[in-house]
Amino acid sequence: MLCCLGCGKKGCELPDDIAKMPVDVKIERLEKPFFAATSRQDIARFLQEHPLFADKYLQRRQYPSDSLLITPLYELATNPALDTLEMQAEQTFADMRSEEQQLETAFKVIKYHYPKYHVPQVKTFVTGLGSMGNDLFVSDSLLVFGLDYFIGPKAKYRPKVYEYILKRYQRQGMVPAAMLLLSNNFNKTSTKDRNLLAEMINTGKAYYFVQSVMPCAPDSAIIGYSGQQVADINYNEGRIWAHFIEKGLLYEKSPFLVNKYIGERPATPEIDAKAPGRLGTWVGWQIVRKYMERNPDVTLPQLMEETDYQKIFSGSKYKPERRR
Repeated sequence: MLCCLGCGKKGCELPDDIAKMPVDVKIERLEKPFFAATSRQDIARFLQEHPLFADKYLQRRQYPSDSLLITPLYELATNPALDTLEMQAEQTFADMRSEEQQLETAFKVIKYHYPKYHVPQVKTFVTGLGSMGNDLFVSDSLLVFGLDYFIGPKAKYRPKVYEYILKRYQRQGMVPAAMLLLSNNFNKTSTKDRNLLAEMINTGKAYYFVQSVMPCAPDSAIIGYSGQQVADINYNEGRIWAHFIEKGLLYEKSPFLVNKYIGERPATPEIDAKAPGRLGTWVGWQIVRKYMERNPDVTLPQLMEETDYQKIFSGSKYKPERRR
């Protein structure tokens, strides 16, 4: 029972040859020593002890001298208004073994498919909701989670974003969101043809990458929809696809129109008043899924390298039936 609840999907265990990959992830909690600082000297020491974090995440090299960075960091660390935020982040993420396991699984899969891949250092921070740092940072050598963004609805202070985006700032979506960013390092796309279908499949490849490296993650966590939204979309898949076909949208190139189905919106009223935004990305994901199901010999790296969206679309034979 506990195993099934933890997996989120049946049969999501890694194959033996992937599970044996030598990957060990330890998340370093940098908010603890940072908020323990009581002087500028403490902040200077913090920067010296964590040079990669200072250079990459805090962008130290953009400052003419460390003193210009130390001042805002000291103000952040000693700001009494952030005590509650830091405390809530600590309470919510007191145990991050679940995230370590998710990352370990993801990096095992990536390392298996890309043997030269170097697993980045993983750290956490409390940013003051953007005062110093972002919600997520992903590079070749460093991955940082801004924990205060992901505390959830019980947080006293929440990110200042639209409500439909705010719902995605949940703990269960944190690692999938990081893997979606990481997919940019592998997902090759072509700039020759920027129509709606091409954009759908490009984003669909990104979600398929996350699905592949996080096989136990539910679809809702990967794409940032609620469980009910995913169920409704699956039920109405044929109707959604019919909208794109009947309206002749697939090869439209208008950026305004493409953004209606790919970009951030609270809903897609063109299809249904209750339909969530970004439905084009979801459809693209299903097309890529069908392509990979019908072409089991295609590897994840080969999919990520494929820039011919028409080849993927044709090879998927995607045509969901419309329910009556």
